[in-house]
Amino acid sequence: MPLSKQITDRTLATPHGEQAYHIVEKLHDAGFDTWWVGGCVRDMLLGLIPEDIDIATDALPEQVQKIFPKTNMTSAALGSVRVTLKGHTFEVTTFREDDAASDGRHPESVVFGKRESDAKRRDITINALYWNPISRELYDPFDGEADLKERLIRFIGDPAVRIKHDALRLMRVVRFRARFAGQYHPETYQALRKLAGLLEGLSGTRKLEEIEKILLGPDPARAFEDLWELGILLHVIPELHACKGIPQPADYHHEGDVWEHTMAVTRAFREDDSLDVRLAALFHDIGKTQTFSLKERIRFDHHATVSADLAEKILGRLQIEKKRREKIAWIIKHHMMMGSFFEMPEERKAHWYFHPWFPDLLAVFYLDIAGTTPADFSLYEKILADYNRFLDSHPRPPKPLLTGDEVMEILGLPPGEEVGKILQGLHDAQIQKKITTKAEARAFLQQSR
Repeated sequence: MPLSKQITDRTLATPHGEQAYHIVEKLHDAGFDTWWVGGCVRDMLLGLIPEDIDIATDALPEQVQKIFPKTNMTSAALGSVRVTLKGHTFEVTTFREDDAASDGRHPESVVFGKRESDAKRRDITINALYWNPISRELYDPFDGEADLKERLIRFIGDPAVRIKHDALRLMRVVRFRARFAGQYHPETYQALRKLAGLLEGLSGTRKLEEIEKILLGPDPARAFEDLWELGILLHVIPELHACKGIPQPADYHHEGDVWEHTMAVTRAFREDDSLDVRLAALFHDIGKTQTFSLKERIRFDHHATVSADLAEKILGRLQIEKKRREKIAWIIKHHMMMGSFFEMPEERKAHWYFHPWFPDLLAVFYLDIAGTTPADFSLYEKILADYNRFLDSHPRPPKPLLTGDEVMEILGLPPGEEVGKILQGLHDAQIQKKITTKAEARAFLQQSR
């Protein structure tokens, strides 16, 4: 069944679609088999105009470059180049086939092939869709369009072979199921359960990429529930997996245990919540597994600090850069201090309200409440009002008087946490107007040693 003419015409009428058409046209005129592929075709089948259009061809990267001068060849060895045409950039990838030598961790070994072999190497049927904007032909060798109508998530060919070729597909398929409110083909579901342990061999960076895509998706809770049920989460974030079955005080958490609360928090994500906020929210109560105690009621003493420490370890395994890791851990460590702000003098509030990460801490305050039943936002709203009042009545502090590099040079220190603590002390002193010049900042450093 051909794509809707109305949808394709609307796509081709966009500047992005027009230039994507011209790329196919020029490669076609040069004798190369060239198609739009994957997500853009899937979007059009769903009646959407795609934001991104990927292009697949039997032209080699060097042959593409000869036709399009503005070509980024950085990933040419992997068969992929970026072509820019009239301000629009497209991924143009040479048809590939599976490399039998792949060990599931390095699927990037490349063997070039034809369109048929390129389709066979893709993960699920709804991603093996090709559209020729010139002939208006849909190439759908695995009934992806029919699966899309059923919202069916189905591996191409033998699911075990597809997973073993790239174990990250275990997470990727779960993400697609959540994205499209889909359902698994029985063989796909069983393979996901059976082969979950293959994720152990993947790098943290690749796992993080999928986790972040899940957190930015339309239903992260659905994806994480699947990751837990399929046994995948145990091999990715065992500390989060352990949160299911950890009870909470019934008077304050009608939503259920720590896992249920965390999932409710992810359902409360707002469009402008950053990835760091979402990661902090995901891990904010992860320390409750280690701090559970039963006293006059269920308690989790010091769980915020324990959660921050655990989150730092998890984020380290996921190979997040140090500055983001510190930020997320800082947010988690302080997510229980909402009631403290009204006891502080104005100069102490400045330390918090001027802190560059405080807006993200506020966002996690909001999400923590939104994921709790009953949700009481009264304290959050008081803090928000006080925060806005403070910013209105207090000008922000000027640019820091000394940089981290200058602090290291003056004190002969290597990079590390101590430099950060010294910078924070300088920041506080500057806010309180104890120092106002570079010379005073230098003297302050010497006196504090």
